[in-house]
Amino acid sequence: MLSTRNGSRMKWFLVAVIITLATATAGLARDGAARRPNIIVVLVDDLRWDEIGCAGHPFVRTPNIDRIARQGARFRNAFCTTPLCSPVRASLLTGQYAHNHGIVDNTDRSRSSHQLPTFTGLLHKAGYETAYVGKWHMGNDDTPRPGFDYWLSMKGQGTSFDPVLNENGKPVKTTGHTTDVLNRYAARFVRRDRTGPFCLYVAHKALHPELIQYDDGSISDPSAAKFLPAKRHENLYADSPIPRRLNVTDSLQGKPALLRKIKGLPPLSRETGTSDETIRDRLRMLAAVDEGVAMLLESLEETGKLDDTVFVFTSDHGYWYGEHGLSVERRLAYEEAIRVPLLVRYPRLVQAGTTIDRFALGIDLAPTLLELARVKARHKMDGRSLVPLLRGEDPGKWRSSLLVEYYTDTVFPRVLNMGYKAVRTNRYKYIHYTDLDGMDELYDLKNDPYEMKNLIADPASQAALGQLKAELARLTNGTK
Repeated sequence: MLSTRNGSRMKWFLVAVIITLATATAGLARDGAARRPNIIVVLVDDLRWDEIGCAGHPFVRTPNIDRIARQGARFRNAFCTTPLCSPVRASLLTGQYAHNHGIVDNTDRSRSSHQLPTFTGLLHKAGYETAYVGKWHMGNDDTPRPGFDYWLSMKGQGTSFDPVLNENGKPVKTTGHTTDVLNRYAARFVRRDRTGPFCLYVAHKALHPELIQYDDGSISDPSAAKFLPAKRHENLYADSPIPRRLNVTDSLQGKPALLRKIKGLPPLSRETGTSDETIRDRLRMLAAVDEGVAMLLESLEETGKLDDTVFVFTSDHGYWYGEHGLSVERRLAYEEAIRVPLLVRYPRLVQAGTTIDRFALGIDLAPTLLELARVKARHKMDGRSLVPLLRGEDPGKWRSSLLVEYYTDTVFPRVLNMGYKAVRTNRYKYIHYTDLDGMDELYDLKNDPYEMKNLIADPASQAALGQLKAELARLTNGTK
């Protein structure tokens, strides 16, 4: 038998062990909660991959956006899978191609968009406090969608000033530039007192021009639309020369799809491209977006949550500066429309100043954020998680090609009946027009990065063409 003294010692030893284990368990629980990061996604409308400072723009000032790249990762080969507002927005939220989620154009898809299986809905079910602030743009319906604890949105495209917003089902009249209004609401949400993680999805109207969207989903003449910056930014970059890519001089030889005569429209040329002042107004609108990024970063710092937050900055698709004579028809498969910025800051995982050249797609956003939140997907996703790339690991076999698809709609006469499916690899791009016979295009991006020489009939390129057709068929059939 143990002595009374030894028994007392054993009792206190056991008490100490229990306390130690309890403390360790609590610590593990706290660490586990900390590893469930907050999430902020800032989505800009129509922003090209090369319109921000960290991508090498010669004069635009985006210090706060650039900070995300400087303190995190910049994907240098990020692409959307459908260069059109409604489809790509659904793809970002679902992780699916347009042919799978069904939002294939900009017509009124309000009812369908209420039924999308979104990553935000999964986060909501897993205990995240979720918020949507900004332009939904899958129809003209501004009512709350499932899976969001907080909802603030606008009808259709919205307006550039004094927007009427739907806040949790009730109309709210606001004053000021729309970007500023959305910035204030977004920062206010971040500053809320909470004990669990949150996910904030901010979808700006900027850099979209002012349009009138009618109840049936149709819009006013897009060619007459104006980009309207905040008053304080109206004179920014007034004397800055606009950089132009070499393909603004494209003769369009070998592009029969673009050479078609369209009733009421002039032939494409350098004169039909985007004017210098229009481009300046776009960049002036971006200035308020950058200020909003600063507000969000400051709110995170003040609440002590900056380094525990995954901060994503991206765009739905690009815009034309007159490349190939184009301006507003950003639906085509050329680089200026499909390449987007993608920046991710999360110091718990991502080394500062990381640049990633592997292909990243908009459909990768949902699986990436779900993995970081340790939440399982409950529906089929076409994208794949970017976490290994963000972590700096060699992912082994990664995608060597990507699918871009577009389903024709009735808004822009020049791209009417120009549906296509395209495949892009590191070397080539093949565009198959599904509604136009004999007008396909093939480009060698290594030797022709500006996509000016169509090789579709080149005898020396037929082997590559055959491989690309097979790859396009594989991607279209859903094989990852």
